Amino acid sequence: MKVLDLINMRNLHYLGSRLMLLLISFSSQAQTDSIGWGTNYPAVDERLIIETKWRYTYAIHLESNTIIHQAEDYYDYYLHFRYDYTYSQYLNGRMTRGTWSLSGSELFYRFKHINKFEIADINKSRLILEFTQPNSKGTYQYHFVRVESKDAPFVKPANELPDVIVETANPKRNKKRWLAFNKKKKKKRRRKRKKKKKSKEEPIYISIELIGGGYYGGLDPVLKDYIHIKSDGRLIKEFKSLNNGSTITKKNIPREELEQFAEYIIAQKFFEFERIYDCKSSTCQKRKQNKPTPIPLRLAVAYGSRKKVVTISIWGKDQNNVRYVDYPPALDNIIDAIQRMAHRLDDTVSTR
Repeated sequence: MKVLDLINMRNLHYLGSRLMLLLISFSSQAQTDSIGWGTNYPAVDERLIIETKWRYTYAIHLESNTIIHQAEDYYDYYLHFRYDYTYSQYLNGRMTRGTWSLSGSELFYRFKHINKFEIADINKSRLILEFTQPNSKGTYQYHFVRVESKDAPFVKPANELPDVIVETANPKRNKKRWLAFNKKKKKKRRRKRKKKKKSKEEPIYISIELIGGGYYGGLDPVLKDYIHIKSDGRLIKEFKSLNNGSTITKKNIPREELEQFAEYIIAQKFFEFERIYDCKSSTCQKRKQNKPTPIPLRLAVAYGSRKKVVTISIWGKDQNNVRYVDYPPALDNIIDAIQRMAHRLDDTVSTR
């Protein structure tokens, strides 16, 4: 009897130890997942990747801190991560494409035999991708520098949208700061100005941009269709076709009307929409390849510190009255209102 009791006690102690280890492991994993880390680094904001172009410079072996390869005259490698989760890469004259995705700090895209990298560091000028060999022979970091479109070998088709800087901030915050010197002389003047400005609240920053839409083709294909309504109410519409060249239309929208329109956009829940509305059927995918070629539409709205960029791969209906992409009808209402503002009769037109 005493022997059986001893065996049972040992079994209970063993089971308790195993259960404790499992709980510790589960707790540790839950903490890691909640923080949003990848393997070794914190999660990366997707906006730092979208619509960026990079040039490879060198690679190092991390453990020994030794440069193992440098990009020289005979080695050119460029990367372009697009807004629709596809990428283009240029390696020594050869262009290849694929799809990319981001999970925490893990970047999934294919380069030779590697399908997954970890983003060790990224900012507006530098990107470091890290790769650890499965056989544990070492960890390697690939360094890239950011380049502008004019310095990259990626050719943009005529019917494609222009680049957009997703991480653009409120320009009001980036005003000149060089007035900090000579404060003593201007102190009295500033006090007087502040008293006058106290009664007047600074208007909320508003910016609305509408780019693209429609189809590329016909007798006079459209190369550019861009409307920008600035915070002061200045509306600028740029239109360019293959045969008739460029036309610029400028006008002023009353600030009160602009504020009412911005409130209407918010009421339509624009800032809650998805970032991309794309094809969900094979029929839609095939339509992208047929002529006239659909031009993606991009609508960017900034209101105060909030900014949202929504892209529709095929906007509206084609010549057969077919709608291929499912997106909120409120987007059509917003887009129609912007176009009506741009086509009012009080236009001032200049052609170049």
